[in-house]
Amino acid sequence: MSVRAKPSLIMTLAAAVGLVIAAPAPAQAIGGFDYSRAQVAATGLQVPWGLAFLPDGSALVSERGGRILRMSPGQTPTAVATVNGVSASGEGGLLGIAVSPTYAQDQWVYAYFSSSGDNRLVRLRLSAPQTQNVLLSGVPRSSIHNGGRIAFGPDGMLYVATGDAGNTANAQNLNTPAGKILRVTPDGGIPSGNPFGNSRVYSYGHRNVQGLAWDGQGRMFASEFGQNTRDEINRIVAGGNYGWPTCEGVCGNPSFRDPITTWATSEASPSGLAYANNTLFAAALRGTRLWTVPVTSAGGAGTPVAELRGTYGRLRAAAVGPDGWLWLTTSNRDGRGSPVTADDRVIRIPPTGA
Repeated sequence: MSVRAKPSLIMTLAAAVGLVIAAPAPAQAIGGFDYSRAQVAATGLQVPWGLAFLPDGSALVSERGGRILRMSPGQTPTAVATVNGVSASGEGGLLGIAVSPTYAQDQWVYAYFSSSGDNRLVRLRLSAPQTQNVLLSGVPRSSIHNGGRIAFGPDGMLYVATGDAGNTANAQNLNTPAGKILRVTPDGGIPSGNPFGNSRVYSYGHRNVQGLAWDGQGRMFASEFGQNTRDEINRIVAGGNYGWPTCEGVCGNPSFRDPITTWATSEASPSGLAYANNTLFAAALRGTRLWTVPVTSAGGAGTPVAELRGTYGRLRAAAVGPDGWLWLTTSNRDGRGSPVTADDRVIRIPPTGA
């Protein structure tokens, strides 16, 4: 007759005969980051929106009121520029920020912001921040749906996400830059290879895109706010029509491209988007969580998993830094959150095993 020994007895016997029993391995963190060791890297920011990195590893953070801050872990953020003409009413203000991929040679920093009459793209140098060159203007603005994320793609072109400015007809109208993802040269011009001839439009049929990312194969993805039903992540292709306002979420209409994954709007309102380790990371505002979305070999999506649910409130920006950590910003002081004393904050999440 066999008797099942208790674990404590097994360990005692093992120790007596000199055996080594390994402790159970910890569960693999989703997407390669250890959320249990997240760190608050900065506090007291005023509605941070964009996040980009300089070659030395320091981060630039845009605040909706117009300031650009520079920060490194363990150091207090310092203001290094103020963008001229910013109007921060409604959802507008200083939004996306990007660093030139050839920054070591040209020193350019790019910013997308709402003025009193439009949304526009400028570039400046931190050595002379008062001189700001307007590269693109006339993008319709409103109190809502201004888009705002900007990012350089693997092709060296700058991609600009715009919203429909509260006018749904803009999304399907190729003669307006609203409700689009635009592709421009580093000087703001129209690059060769754009899908609509003499146009900056790269994709259309968008309601309000606020996240852009590319995977290791150079495939492009965007996060997009739905209206009342479904938020989306889309795989973006040149000339693609993503269906708004006819479609919200998956509609199966062959005229439009369906998203690779969707959520109820109460669970997401996805803004910033980052990519690492075959995973997309979507910062959720209303959903107050970070969505991790596995990317399949075919460019589709596996089952999303929520991390940091309710831990830091509304999450706005997401980016993987040169240090290999996942960086996030909160957006609790934007009039729609419940800020704590430390808000708004920059959060850093280490890679698993770091």
